[in-house]
Amino acid sequence: MEKSTQKIVRFDGRKNTDLRKVIITPNVSDYAEGSVIVEFGKTKVLCTASYDGPVPPWLKGSGKGWVTAEYGMLPRSTHQRIKRDKAANSGRSQEISRLIGRSLRAGVDLRKLGEKQITVDCDVLHADGGTRTAAVTGGFVALALALKKLIDVSEIKDLSLSHYVSAISVGLQANLPLLDLNYDEDSGIGTDMNFVMTDEGKFIEMQGTAEHTPFGKSDLMNMIEVAESGCKTLFQIQSEIIGGFFPLKK
Repeated sequence: MEKSTQKIVRFDGRKNTDLRKVIITPNVSDYAEGSVIVEFGKTKVLCTASYDGPVPPWLKGSGKGWVTAEYGMLPRSTHQRIKRDKAANSGRSQEISRLIGRSLRAGVDLRKLGEKQITVDCDVLHADGGTRTAAVTGGFVALALALKKLIDVSEIKDLSLSHYVSAISVGLQANLPLLDLNYDEDSGIGTDMNFVMTDEGKFIEMQGTAEHTPFGKSDLMNMIEVAESGCKTLFQIQSEIIGGFFPLKK
């Protein structure tokens, strides 16, 4: 595939294939079964995973569990205050909530979970681009910690995780893919994509839009290659927290 030889100077000095500094701090809530604060640069998201009792009525008798998610932004997580009800009920928040839920369910064997529901809440504390990808990445760790807690208290017998899940954004500028966009990059770039992957190298979801100039197949393949590299790094960071009870596949 064709690759651009141009060099882009990013505001924070990163190379085009560099992640921002990623920090996942576990066990930040005394009450949730699993919790983390995940940081992608200046973006910070609180992710809590809660045992929510039995599955919804439409799943009763199926033998399957359920993982769902809710995403929201705190009123002053952005440059201007967002009204609390507007942030919680916006179409964007609902769309991202569904994305997170789909992504996390793809990492769980729902039959092994049994007819139990886990709800993962992702609350943006500070937004600087990539809040949904940070929420998926941190939400998976919170989910894993919750499942481990449920085993420890004999609520479930099997960890029920099948593989790691992480997510990252990639933009396209002057035919060069940029990994992990911050707000300034995201707001001004022509093509922006989000990738959700498993540690088996498979894609759960790809979301992408060309705002101005359409991108070609070779551009897409270049973005995929950069996203794969970013997600591999994220899997390693996740495994530093949960690898002791759910080892990362080699």
